[in-house]
Amino acid sequence: FVFFTDENLLKINKDFLRHDYFTDIISFDYSDSRAVSGEIYISVDRVADNAGLYKTSVAKELHRVIFHGILHFCGYKDKTKVDKLVMRSKEDGLLRKYLG
Repeated sequence: FVFFTDENLLKINKDFLRHDYFTDIISFDYSDSRAVSGEIYISVDRVADNAGLYKTSVAKELHRVIFHGILHFCGYKDKTKVDKLVMRSKEDGLLRKYLG
């Protein structure tokens, strides 16, 4: 896990994904059939802003983003509306287990 500002993560988004917008997380999945592996870059600025937007704590939003990245490594996607609903459900389930 690497924690960045919006500007740092925007540069990665532009350079590697050719996206010109802020995001809360970028994950690079290096997993294979034997191990879950990868790099997760998180914008602390986006996490804080999203916590306010969704009326939750910064800690809970940070955990949600961390779980989100790990779920990508486990094969979950979030490009379609259905995929996003499944991803959010998985995030919520992990948050309940982790935070109690």
